[in-house]
Amino acid sequence: MQAGHELQKLLFAVIAWTLAMGAFVIFRYALSPVAPDWAVTAADMTTLSIYLGTILGCLHWLSNLITAVSPIRRMSYLMVVLFKGMFLMIGALVLIKITLWLNTWAPDPNLDLRYEQLTQSILNSASTQTLVVYLVLVRLWLAFLEQMILLVGRRNLINMGLGKYHRPRQEERLFLFLDMVGSTPHAEALGDYRFSRLVQDCFDLLSGSVQRHGGEIYRYIGDAVIVSWKLKPGQDQAQALGLYFDFVQNLQWNRHYFQEQYGFLPKFKGALHGGKVMAAVVGVDKQEISYFSDVLNTLARLQDQCGPLKRNLLISGKVKTMVGTPQGFQIEPLGPIRLKGKQQEVEVFSVTLPSPATDPGSSDPAS
Repeated sequence: MQAGHELQKLLFAVIAWTLAMGAFVIFRYALSPVAPDWAVTAADMTTLSIYLGTILGCLHWLSNLITAVSPIRRMSYLMVVLFKGMFLMIGALVLIKITLWLNTWAPDPNLDLRYEQLTQSILNSASTQTLVVYLVLVRLWLAFLEQMILLVGRRNLINMGLGKYHRPRQEERLFLFLDMVGSTPHAEALGDYRFSRLVQDCFDLLSGSVQRHGGEIYRYIGDAVIVSWKLKPGQDQAQALGLYFDFVQNLQWNRHYFQEQYGFLPKFKGALHGGKVMAAVVGVDKQEISYFSDVLNTLARLQDQCGPLKRNLLISGKVKTMVGTPQGFQIEPLGPIRLKGKQQEVEVFSVTLPSPATDPGSSDPAS
């Protein structure tokens, strides 16, 4: 799933840059009464757009990947954008120089003459400064778009742009509520700054698990987070269970880092509940897509029971009906429980992995 997600980002970057360079080529050459020397047919214009779009798209994706896996992502947004822009420009110039150098070593210089003329025209053309300014503007626009996706989510951005949720509409969704165990004493011991860094590190690991299991972040609430899935026919609902244990395993794999930086390994307790909710865009100066339903109230109350019941992951009877008896998980019935503020009792189940060694959190129940 992680590789597929990165492939989607790469394809988006290549397509976006190909379209951008296609627009530049059209306004620079196609509308000009005099065609450049290297352009024999209109297909050469398309070749130039694809050639530049592929190179710039790959560089764009690579700069984003380097930023995501390095300390650069913790720098100011302006510095991140400057790094990505410089990386793109330097990479493009280096590749053009390499192309020119390779052309001089061709056995038959006439064989690659058209490509040599293409690259030379980019370097020596009077519109080179215009091209550089255009590349900067495109990079800034894409950086803004990517930041919007990070803030509201890709699906939410598309849905808000299409006006899908400007009027409330009903959906069926599954929600996973994750909350850090012992967050109050941790915050007191670490202080505000270090505790905030701890939450950042935990949710950085969570993002990979969310991508692998097809979820989307609905909302961050301090040291807690709600992950959501839109229920579809034939969808594997057990992936929500897998996300929790995948996240716990990621924390365990990074336990040396957490022990070194914070002196302990953070643990999370979770609850799963789902059903029909109303989705709508709320707010004026700042908008977001919110879900309204008793489902979310029940989810919060269910998650509060993790401590008293000494369980790490609880699911409701409705979720148990959805997932059935999934392979690789042990589901223990805890009986009907009257949740705080609820009139009717709710069937509650605990979920663990078959082997305690596989579930690092199972040996230390939530408290």
